[in-house]
Amino acid sequence: MIRIELDRSATASLRIGVSQFSELIGAVELLGRSRSAVPWPYSQWARHAGAVLDSIAADSPLHVYGRLLAVRARQRTPDVFHPMADSPAPSIEEELEVLCATPRSTIDAQFAEHFPAGAPDWLAGYQQDPARSFTTLAESLYEFWLRALRPYWSRMRSALDEEILRRGRVIATVGPEAVLSDLRGGSRWERPVLSLPKAKESRLAAEGRRLLLVPMLFADQRVGCSTDDAAVLRLTYQCRGAAALASEPGRRAVRGPDRMGALIGSRRALILRALTTPATTSGLASGLGLPASTVSEQLTALHSAGVVRKVRAGRQVFYALEPSGQALLEVFEQPSLDSATANRFPA
Repeated sequence: MIRIELDRSATASLRIGVSQFSELIGAVELLGRSRSAVPWPYSQWARHAGAVLDSIAADSPLHVYGRLLAVRARQRTPDVFHPMADSPAPSIEEELEVLCATPRSTIDAQFAEHFPAGAPDWLAGYQQDPARSFTTLAESLYEFWLRALRPYWSRMRSALDEEILRRGRVIATVGPEAVLSDLRGGSRWERPVLSLPKAKESRLAAEGRRLLLVPMLFADQRVGCSTDDAAVLRLTYQCRGAAALASEPGRRAVRGPDRMGALIGSRRALILRALTTPATTSGLASGLGLPASTVSEQLTALHSAGVVRKVRAGRQVFYALEPSGQALLEVFEQPSLDSATANRFPA
C-alpha cells in the first residue's frame, strides 16, 4: 500500500487532463500481462494490436519498453519513461518530444533512486547515450501508436471528454475530494491520505505539488501514481467508456443472429451498439439513418431502463452507456478485427 498525504493546497489544485502517452503505456502493459486472454471490451483491439506487436522487430525498443513495464508491476520505475507534457491535453507527438528531450541530469537522478544497485544492462543505453536511445524509443512507440491506437483515438477521445465533463461537474458542485473518493481501483480516500494498493508499503507527502488526474481507458481498473516530478503528482485511473474499443473503427462488425435485438428490439440494440462512443440524438439519427423522433423514443426507453445516461455539455445532451449497458454488449456482442497502416514518428 502506498499512502499519499495530500494537503489542502494539493487537493485544491486538482485538475484533470488527457494523455495519449498514458493510454499507449496502458495498452502495451495490457498486451504484456494477458495477451492470450484479454477480456472484453479489449479483446478485438488486442487481436489487432498483438499482430502489430508481432510485426515489429524483436530488437525494437518497443519490446524493451514492454520488459520495463513488466518490472513496473513489481516495483517503481523511473518516470522519465512516462513523460508529462505541460498541457492538459497534449498530442502524442508533444509527449514524445518531451521523452526525446529528457535531460541527462534527470535520467541520472531517477536511475540512482530507482536502481540503487545499478540499472539492468538492457537499460544502460538510456544513461550512456540518452539522446539516441530515447529518440529510437519514441520512434518505436509512435509506430505502435499509429498502427494500434490511432484508428480508435477519435472514439476514445469522445469517451475521455465525457469523463472530464462528468468529473468537472462533480468538482464544481461537490468539491475535489468527492472525485478522490470515487477513483476505485482499490483506492481509498480518508482525508488527508489517499491509499493505493501496491506491492510494498510506502508513504509519500505531496509537499505542495499540484495534483493531476488522468482518466484512462487502458488503466485496467487500477490507480497509478507518478511521483518523480517535483511540481506535479500524477494519478491515472480507469474511467468509463472502454466499450469504445469493442468494435472496429469505421466499419460495422460482422454479426451472426442479432441475439440482443431479439431481447430488447432491433432498433434499441442498434442504438446501444452505437453508444460505445457518447453521442447526441441528432448525431445518432444521422449516423444510423433513422428519424430523430425514433432515436429519441428509443433513447428515452433505454434511459428509463438504466442502461444509458445523459450528460449535458453546454447546450448539447450526450447519451452514453451505463455499466449495465456495457454488460449487455459484453454478453451479446462478438467484435471483429481491425487493420491500419503505419507511419514513422518524426525524430
